[in-house]
Amino acid sequence: MKFSSINLFLALIVFLFLFTRFFKLSEIPPSVYWDEASIGYNAYSIAETGKDEWGEFLPIHFRAFGEFKLPVYIYVTAASVKVFGLNEFSVRLPAVLFSLGTVFLIFFLARKLSDNATVGLLSSFFMTVSPWFFIFSRTGYEATAGLMFYVLAIYLFLQNNRNLWYIFFSILSFILCAYSYNSFRIVVPLTILILVAHSLRNPIDTFKKGILPLALSVIFLALSAVPIYRLYVYDAGVSRLQAVSTTSSTFIQNYLSHFNPNFLFLRGDKNLRSQQTGFGQLYFPDLLLLTLGVWYITVSKSKYKILLFALLLLGFIPAAITKEAPHALRTISVVPFLSIISALGVVQFWQWVKNRKLFNLIVVIIFLIFFSNYFFSFLNTYPVESSKDWQYGYKKIFTDYKNNFDKYDQVIISDEYAQPYIFALFYLKIDSNKFRQSVVRNNVDQWGFSTVSSFDKFEFGKIDKLLNKDSKNTLIFASAKELLPDLNPSEIINFLDGEIAFRMYKLK
Repeated sequence: MKFSSINLFLALIVFLFLFTRFFKLSEIPPSVYWDEASIGYNAYSIAETGKDEWGEFLPIHFRAFGEFKLPVYIYVTAASVKVFGLNEFSVRLPAVLFSLGTVFLIFFLARKLSDNATVGLLSSFFMTVSPWFFIFSRTGYEATAGLMFYVLAIYLFLQNNRNLWYIFFSILSFILCAYSYNSFRIVVPLTILILVAHSLRNPIDTFKKGILPLALSVIFLALSAVPIYRLYVYDAGVSRLQAVSTTSSTFIQNYLSHFNPNFLFLRGDKNLRSQQTGFGQLYFPDLLLLTLGVWYITVSKSKYKILLFALLLLGFIPAAITKEAPHALRTISVVPFLSIISALGVVQFWQWVKNRKLFNLIVVIIFLIFFSNYFFSFLNTYPVESSKDWQYGYKKIFTDYKNNFDKYDQVIISDEYAQPYIFALFYLKIDSNKFRQSVVRNNVDQWGFSTVSSFDKFEFGKIDKLLNKDSKNTLIFASAKELLPDLNPSEIINFLDGEIAFRMYKLK
């Protein structure tokens, strides 16, 4: 394929990616969820004051709800918030850009592994239309940053035969990856070991050829491990690990669950923030292409075939050691390699067809049909079915009723849907210094998680515990489960599917 043709097709893939990611980016999903709100508000606080919501100056790990969010996505979002303000767009923009970087990089990595530019283009295309990747690539998920740096790090490492300084820059990228999303803290060390075993078969000779870049790589890698060690040994980060981890006896069961046809092709991840109802993580045509791709790799003489399988299979480990499995987000590192294997499945087909260009076009059209169905469902059906999962009710409270808050001495909000305070901070753009001066937090639970009891005039919790006989001039937002028989609701707040989210009561 000529260079100009490659540029043209890559440009078309980029156009498809950008259109389907930016279209109604602020509106769908219909609200930020708690992690997006937390990322956005901490980024806003950093941009305005240099401190996070807890008052820590330029932290490496953001305490947030007590789970200690990683810094890369938050600091990038701080720049986005500075330019576009604190809103859905500014929180989701970095995910789009990081994901676009992944689509670009997968072209180069696939071309490197296959020595074929068409495989690179097909891999980028399959990545763009992947139902596994789509929702994550247009919402504020930290994993998108980790994925881009992960693919970049692998590609750079594989360039070490040209110059050993590529290894140093690869290690820097791996470090950024590990400081982007927690799953990569498991994947990265294993990937480095695999790459070293695959690429540096004579370590002594390699070390003699480039002692400085290799020594710096080891030093930087060791230094980057220090804050991680401190987090899990001295701080409360270990509580988060305990909260999500499972026992060794269920590891194999969890691992194999990711190969279940229900997960892969029929129903996908049960979490509506990760996948739409009625869609698997892959399309049905992927089953054929992946099968042929595996066969192609198995019989090929490529020096990268074992590497490709190894990188794919280790990507399921982070979800296998946690309680929730199968889990699309924690296994996001497998998506680039599934795309490459599907592309190699197309190559296997070339042996049986006379006109390769026509066949490639037919494959692209088939996947565009499947993707169009997925995309239109995302635009029309998904916002309605998923608004509860995206905690849409809290957005309604803090956007539609914010002008009423000044009329009341107290505003009580149910915590039925979790962490309502962060939505108040996000949508009302509360000054972080003012928040820290008035915030009252509940005791940290056994898993290290923190919830806010109140700040300023806002109180959060179970309505029956917050409401008392002396409550006067109070605005109350009670969940559908929390009925107040002695009061009549002034208004009803619904999720987009019509289900009651809150009943609003006025006490004067």
